[in-house]
Amino acid sequence: MQQLAFTAETLRGMPPAEVWATLEAEPDERLVSLMYDWPFWARGNQLLPAGNWLYWFVNAGRGWGKTRVGAETVRMWVRGFKYVNLIGATADDARDIMIEGESGILAICPPGERPYYNSSKRRLSWQNGAISLIFTADEPERLRGKQHEKLWCDEPGSWRYPESWDQAKFGLRLGVKPQAVLTTTPRPTQLIKQIIKDPATIMTHGVTQENSNNLAADFIKIITKRYEGTRLGRQELGAEILDDNPQALFKRADIDKDRITKEEFEAQIKARKITIDRVVVGVDPNASVDLEEPGSTDECGIITGCVATHQDGTTHGYCLRDSSGLFTPAMWGKASVRDYHDHEADRIVGEVNNGGDMVEATIRNVDANVSFSEVRATRGKMTRAEPIGALSEQHRLHHVGFFSELEDQLCEYNPLTYKKSPDRLDAYVWVFTELFKNDSASNWIEYMRREAKKEEDRKPKGLKLINSDPGRPGLHFPEEDDDAED
Repeated sequence: MQQLAFTAETLRGMPPAEVWATLEAEPDERLVSLMYDWPFWARGNQLLPAGNWLYWFVNAGRGWGKTRVGAETVRMWVRGFKYVNLIGATADDARDIMIEGESGILAICPPGERPYYNSSKRRLSWQNGAISLIFTADEPERLRGKQHEKLWCDEPGSWRYPESWDQAKFGLRLGVKPQAVLTTTPRPTQLIKQIIKDPATIMTHGVTQENSNNLAADFIKIITKRYEGTRLGRQELGAEILDDNPQALFKRADIDKDRITKEEFEAQIKARKITIDRVVVGVDPNASVDLEEPGSTDECGIITGCVATHQDGTTHGYCLRDSSGLFTPAMWGKASVRDYHDHEADRIVGEVNNGGDMVEATIRNVDANVSFSEVRATRGKMTRAEPIGALSEQHRLHHVGFFSELEDQLCEYNPLTYKKSPDRLDAYVWVFTELFKNDSASNWIEYMRREAKKEEDRKPKGLKLINSDPGRPGLHFPEEDDDAED
């Protein structure tokens, strides 16, 4: 198909009369085909870059068009290559976003090019004989031994297991020019930094505002109002790769250093190098929910963790699962009980500042026999979190896998600037406070808690100290009202 002398972007800048004159000069059949003509609709930085590269890293804000870029790149590649495979962050993401989403492969292909999707075999069969195998980054072992000519990797910033990228690269060895396109909203993870530093990587940077003509006006208005000028906005909308917030209690370097894979965790249990003592599910319910406007509603934090004794007698905490999300009470009740049974937990702890008796009633409505304890916030979030942050600094907390959104909250939360309620962080703190309260470290944790409380009490009424570490400059902020914000 011959390339047009104009694009949607150039037409947008013309007077209406000139637009009509330009379009009328084209044959009708050519105009009909524009619906599926990606070079016509794409902005310049959304098209496959020239040059000798192996990895095209598309680092862009929410709503920029990353999924469309990945899907259109796959559509173009299958015309000349037989094995063009896909890796999603999770199985659900691969299906719901990369394949069946509004900008996914099935939506952007015209009927004559649309592949057959066999969900049970995790495969797309193209009409010209090309094949796209579908993988998930949650299953790195399934990538072992698989070969690719081309790859689309979506949201590597959210991949729980960075070794999935290692396996993907090992398999990228077919054909004369194996390549991968990686589409993501950035997070300052080791994997993202590794990809960017690779000399074989070429990077495209894009911000949400570039695609404002194709996004709902209310979305732009609400998101801009809520996140403009915040660190979260700079990351999610401006696609900036930020270092840790210096005022946060948790550091990515500590989390990354102490992270282990699920396989490593299970191997240590099997070898009796660690013994699990207790497992707890923590729930921080959202005060209200609006499923129609996700950006306007806080999430429900649901975190599962355990405490284990190592061979040297020390106790360590392990984060096992983050099931947080935008839920109605019935939904978070089911999710909490599911995690309780999946991990054979000893207890569910739920914050009751907003829900009161409703929290326990919601959980027992799903399963009346679960062990449940209520917890009530009587101090500010930073005061509650400081002892758990100190455990992380001591390298006694381990994440089994990668929990991108939880880790963003842990490493970003500062009450002065963080505009959302950190529900995942709250649930995380409740879990490990419960797990360590009867541990040999409990006296130390209580000491830390008392010291933090003393710092609060020494401040003028209505103010408190963000950071009680004497090695860092003090910073005051208004006292948090947990009843109001949780």
